[in-house]
Amino acid sequence: MAEAVLIDLFGLKLNSQNNCHQTLLKTLNAVQNHHADKAKFLCIICCGNISCERGGENDICELETSNGLLTLLKEFETVSKPSMAASLYTIKQKIDEKNLSSIKVIVPMHRKTLMKAFIDQLFTEVYNFEFEDLQVSLKDGLLKQSTEINMITAHELEEIQNEIETYLRSLPALNGELAIITTPSIPDIFIHGFTTRTGGISYIPTLSSFNLFSSSKRRDPKVVVQENLRRLANAAGFNAEKFHRIKPDHASEVWIMGKKEPESYDAITTNQRGVTVAALGADCIPIVFADPVKKACGVAHSGWKGTLLGVAMTTVNAMIAEYGCSLEDIIVVLGPSVGPCCFTLPRESANTFHNLHPACVRLFDSPNPYVDLRKATRLHSSVDVEKFSVSPALSSAV
Repeated sequence: MAEAVLIDLFGLKLNSQNNCHQTLLKTLNAVQNHHADKAKFLCIICCGNISCERGGENDICELETSNGLLTLLKEFETVSKPSMAASLYTIKQKIDEKNLSSIKVIVPMHRKTLMKAFIDQLFTEVYNFEFEDLQVSLKDGLLKQSTEINMITAHELEEIQNEIETYLRSLPALNGELAIITTPSIPDIFIHGFTTRTGGISYIPTLSSFNLFSSSKRRDPKVVVQENLRRLANAAGFNAEKFHRIKPDHASEVWIMGKKEPESYDAITTNQRGVTVAALGADCIPIVFADPVKKACGVAHSGWKGTLLGVAMTTVNAMIAEYGCSLEDIIVVLGPSVGPCCFTLPRESANTFHNLHPACVRLFDSPNPYVDLRKATRLHSSVDVEKFSVSPALSSAV
């Protein structure tokens, strides 16, 4: 049973004849009878031309005054926006506020494929959609069996994507302005920095507004992450089309850019000009490597498993082997991560850190000792590492 029910009337110029009213009344009654008990969100999607030719917020007025629709419509929320992108994104926010995922969409057959194309862009696999045909009376007054359009052309898909991108660009930054924090340790020949959690458009409570990682298991769609990235690229001055993230496996695999890309890797190195490499981090440590002599750089994602596997030193060794870097020329900066005050592991896992150095572990005799990943990274590497203690979520170098 659906948790949310959407009725799509967007862009339809319904006539005022009785058969139109009866069709809509029947649909609303059916939704009310079959879904009202479980559905936590009932919604009608419309724009400025549902019933009255004059347009505007009161377009549904003619339908409200006849055939019992007024009372029934009070059970539904109406979303009236100038574009389909704006309407669906507004509805997505309402659905996410209620933490709903099972959605039924009642849509005219000739709009079903179009609706699915918008949904594919704005929603992830977290949501489960079911579609039902809505029979509508079109402006000529005849109740028609609409014909489903089964394909979206490349041009139509491009228009949909442009509409969504244009709308997302218009949204204000959330939780403050975008900020990029740099360190004087890395010379200006490298564009580098750490973002904070502010300045993006991601509204999901469990994510920062400046979320830069999309996944089918998250509610934040790829188009939102791409908009956050676009804003970062504009602010920092790099090309978003040449932006490369790690594909973490919490191990120590390094992708040397220019060679075959592994399926997963926790570090990237490059000496190519004009590309940006990034290590996303939350609890795990993002690390930036820069050699101003050989003009090579790298990033690594060092979680507790990667720390024990020596991903930092593996990245340094890759730069030495591939680009002829000298150890003393490589600058290494640790980004923000969970601190020793807050990160615990089961004792059997913490024991490995204790063997590395007792100073890496506090309250070792407890069931879940506290582990200092930053100290462990330094001790596990033979390079001097500067601690750069801020609260960002991304590391990038060019």
